[in-house]
Amino acid sequence: MRPVHHRLLRQAALLTLAITFVACNDTDNLTRPSVQGLYTTPTGLVTANPPQIFTGAGDISSCSNTGDEATAKLLDAIPEGTVYNIGDDAYNNGTDAEFACYNATWGRHKARTKPTPGNHEYNTSGATGYYKYFGAAAGDPSKGYYSYDLGAWHIIALNSNISRSTGSAQDLWLASDLAAHPNQCTLAYWHHPLYSSTGGTGSGGVSISSMKPYWDRLYAAHADLVLNGHRHFYERLAPIKPDGTSDPVNGIRTIIAGMGGIGGGSETNLFPAHQTGDGNTF
Repeated sequence: MRPVHHRLLRQAALLTLAITFVACNDTDNLTRPSVQGLYTTPTGLVTANPPQIFTGAGDISSCSNTGDEATAKLLDAIPEGTVYNIGDDAYNNGTDAEFACYNATWGRHKARTKPTPGNHEYNTSGATGYYKYFGAAAGDPSKGYYSYDLGAWHIIALNSNISRSTGSAQDLWLASDLAAHPNQCTLAYWHHPLYSSTGGTGSGGVSISSMKPYWDRLYAAHADLVLNGHRHFYERLAPIKPDGTSDPVNGIRTIIAGMGGIGGGSETNLFPAHQTGDGNTF
């Protein structure tokens, strides 16, 4: 069984668009990986050589707006590393024509992109435009989920548009993948967040409860970070359990990174774990 880790990572402020990982210390479970440049690397931490750079967002492109041009320029300024996207890449329906507009901006970084689909891609039956555009990088078109390693980090890309219930093919694959990759550092990303703030009045945020099986598996495996889109803003949540309650020691931090170019989001209905956010900046 993997030891319980102290989560220094979760106490660090994370960049909105770019996250730079360094390697974990496999012998000292009281240290966590730093986010390079944001706080001092703990003594004894072995850093990656070179560092692994992981950059991206979700809710990106539309043929009728220019927000994706702005974020593509940010990617241009980070020419190394892996680019992720968190779905709703090409509005409104993920057609071939709409992916041509995506290609004109974020497509400049297609060769280093590790994608996940959103609900807008599945407005086209089987998300055929998405799978055609990204090809093998998107995984098996009947699944759309896969995993890979970056330095000491194990990265899991999931598909929140197909069955993810307990006992589903994707759920069982996730359990098997986590068991086969007991990395000290684990990050998962997919489109729909389990918890987030949203627009409107009142308090309490919103829950997409069908995402909870992902969290149950990831929390049991001591995962560190979840990235989601769907909400058209940036938000950072404090570490929480799968039931949404605070867990500063073993909880998973969430970053909502739906500021890839579509815009139009707000955070007036804050989830209790909300720490910071930005609904006005791509």
